[in-house]
Amino acid sequence: MLIENIRSIRRIKKGEIMRRRIQKLTKKKTKDLNSKALDQKQKKSIISSLEESIKYINETLGNSDDFIVRKIRIGKEEQINIGIFYIDGLVDTQKINDFVIEPLMFDFQDKNIHSKHDLLTVIKDSTISVGDIEDVTDYGSLLSSLASGQIIILVDGFTKGFTIGLTNENYRGVTEPSQETVVRGPKEGFTETLRTNTALIRRKINSPNLRVETRKIGEVTQTQVSIMYIRGIVNEKVLEEVRTRLSKINIDGLLESNYIEELIQDKTFSPFPTMYNTERPDVVSACLLEGRVAILVNGTPFVLLVPSLFIQFFQAAEDHYQRWDFSTFIRFLRIACFFITLLAPSLFIAITTYHQEMIPTQLLISLAAQREGVPFPAFIEALLMEITFEILREGGIRMPKAVGQAISIVGTLVIGTAAVEAGFISAAMVIIVAITAIASFVIPAHNMSISIRLIRFLFMGLAASFGLFGITAAFIGLILHLCSIRSFGIPYMSPFGPYNVQDQKDSLFRLPLWRLSTRPRLINQQNINREQSPSPKPPSKK
Repeated sequence: MLIENIRSIRRIKKGEIMRRRIQKLTKKKTKDLNSKALDQKQKKSIISSLEESIKYINETLGNSDDFIVRKIRIGKEEQINIGIFYIDGLVDTQKINDFVIEPLMFDFQDKNIHSKHDLLTVIKDSTISVGDIEDVTDYGSLLSSLASGQIIILVDGFTKGFTIGLTNENYRGVTEPSQETVVRGPKEGFTETLRTNTALIRRKINSPNLRVETRKIGEVTQTQVSIMYIRGIVNEKVLEEVRTRLSKINIDGLLESNYIEELIQDKTFSPFPTMYNTERPDVVSACLLEGRVAILVNGTPFVLLVPSLFIQFFQAAEDHYQRWDFSTFIRFLRIACFFITLLAPSLFIAITTYHQEMIPTQLLISLAAQREGVPFPAFIEALLMEITFEILREGGIRMPKAVGQAISIVGTLVIGTAAVEAGFISAAMVIIVAITAIASFVIPAHNMSISIRLIRFLFMGLAASFGLFGITAAFIGLILHLCSIRSFGIPYMSPFGPYNVQDQKDSLFRLPLWRLSTRPRLINQQNINREQSPSPKPPSKK
């Protein structure tokens, strides 16, 4: 009887699994059919009738109020209808009047047109005084260009039109980066406009080998994504891997570069970031010169760089704008702050709980006197203070800028002092948590700082359970985990694991610039010497 019940349960489970698989396949098939139908609809060729085209575009856009249609007539003897389409707010209306409508209505009258077939050529080559003008033959390209802020021109009787780039330039200008500030160095940062960002990089790298490849990602948003690299310097394997991963993205909307980061990063269950992001053009330019690939997303000032190494998150742009000896000292200071942020609370918990013999007698007596009225063990103390500080930190970020900083500072002082006076927390624990918090701000990369703050809680729990043995085991596990990570095929811990002597010149240390004559070997394997720059291939003689 029991065996029959087990068999019946198994049959029910198998039937449920098969039913779910069938539903999944049916949904996928329906989605593919809908996508195919939508693609066929969008690839539909432009109708020669201008009125039919206006009707079709209006229906496709749902008779949107911001869709503007301007119909004009040109020609002396035979009146020809022309339609000008654009989305209000995305284009510069003054430029439309000056460079499109006025030339068509006045200058076109003096053009000599021998046949009707020459009409489009005359409009494109001799009438409209705009540089960015391209042909369009299907409604899919037409609607995509319209949604991206371009002007569409259709001529009655023709199955081809034009797209004109007169995008509204009402965007945030180039300003100083808000996150990566420097004392000495360039003060310009990326903006939310893709072409402005690519131009900022081209101003720093005036080389014909600098390449830009742009594609659209996002079924609905159609967001422009560009990859930039220097031909002859870039690691070709990494470049091909970036192209492959970007081509596999299937998402309806792409609003920020983090979407790209999560979708194409190496699938490792790790809190550590494997892609570097920055809002500084000089940082991107320096990484391109090392052989990395930059990924720029329209609508965000944060640019992604691959491959990324662990030591890269502790280096700042200013390291190469200061003396080499001072920059080396600052790098060691950042590494020390990394260990303080990671280990300070857990070491305090472990020593005060399990290893009191390691504390000098006078200090031990002082700590015991402070903790005399505290009702919680050291781990609970540290946990309460760390969580409180994280709440204050997050509250300071989300509050209005005028009061956020004041609230975070005053709140920390008031809560810390009140907690000590009330006997909930010892004064020593407040000092440890404060030092830990300050040390976390020294790390240049914000995403690396977040990762360390998360791992710190794990170390605190192991320290409360096993003392220094737990911390040692956690630290060994952390090192093994870091050594197992790869970023687009490059070991995350290089040049330390695997160890490379040549690449130590710009890792923990920063040697003088005249000693930095080679590029990182694991990232770049074809153009090692910095003095040599790839030259474009001369045209072949036929």
